[in-house]
Amino acid sequence: MSRERILVTGGTGFIGAHVLPLLQAPAPHGPRPAVRLLTHRRPGPELLAADGETVRGDLADPATLHGVCEGVTTVLHLAARVGGTEDECRAVNEEGTHALLAEAARAGVRRVVQLGTAAVYGDGPHRCEPEGGPAEAPVSATSATRLAGERLVLSAGGTVVRPYLVYGEGDRWVVPSLALLLGQVPHWVDGATARVSLISAPVLAAVLAELALEPGERGAPARLGESLPGGAAGASPGRVLHAAHPEPVAVRELVTTVCRALSLPLPDGDIPLSAARARLTASAARRPLELLAHDHWYDSSRLWSTVTTRPGPAFTADFPACAPWYRKALAEPGSAGR
Repeated sequence: MSRERILVTGGTGFIGAHVLPLLQAPAPHGPRPAVRLLTHRRPGPELLAADGETVRGDLADPATLHGVCEGVTTVLHLAARVGGTEDECRAVNEEGTHALLAEAARAGVRRVVQLGTAAVYGDGPHRCEPEGGPAEAPVSATSATRLAGERLVLSAGGTVVRPYLVYGEGDRWVVPSLALLLGQVPHWVDGATARVSLISAPVLAAVLAELALEPGERGAPARLGESLPGGAAGASPGRVLHAAHPEPVAVRELVTTVCRALSLPLPDGDIPLSAARARLTASAARRPLELLAHDHWYDSSRLWSTVTTRPGPAFTADFPACAPWYRKALAEPGSAGR
């Protein structure tokens, strides 16, 4: 059995830090894959196994990507630029992805799996939406350029995994932003009845690792190359998979669970969304408010029928185990709402 060689981008980030150990764990059947980590930083020695490999490259600088896919069978694309100017986001999320796919096609890579985001659907409301259901309507430069990159992967026959909110060790946005929001609007908003999709970082990482190693060839090298812009017509489209726990969480449950686990005060009283918006006109908490004020939950049955990984316990039962890490993270200066 030939050994898989996986190029991982974004391996030093939030989700990547959960994925790398899974890819490098002993394989139950056959040899475990060889991992090649693309980074423009110097990773710690604990990230890679002894036979792991680091290659230097920057998605914002396509010239540095030449040759990074040589000998690679799968690209696991976890990197994304979140925040910054539109040009900065486009350089990484769209142009960097385009350059990476061109290298993958040239090297004969047969599989590409990308970590996307359900934020590309915009503000909703979205209720039990399947893949292909909601219109893609990004409202930020980050989401718009990530969508452009996702479309390139899909046109190349790749797989795009779209979670909505991801929690767990390493989360510097979801729970910190919620804490910031509660500090500025310490009230329930419109009854906090909206429901949202969540998935834990370890479960999402297991899903991504499994998809990167799934048997069969989803697209021969020629198909990957032909489907890039400027290539031949008739390429097979890729697939989108929503990644969420099957049980959406009511915002009231979400807030109550986080507050109790982290010893934060519960909201007091109820105010309308318009009043909350008025308080946050120029605040970094305005975006988290919009994400939690409307239903944002997605049908992920297609994913769970595709992988053997299980979604694990519901958020209310699972989150307390993350509390020690979050308490330490929230105590760091400038952590909330980063």
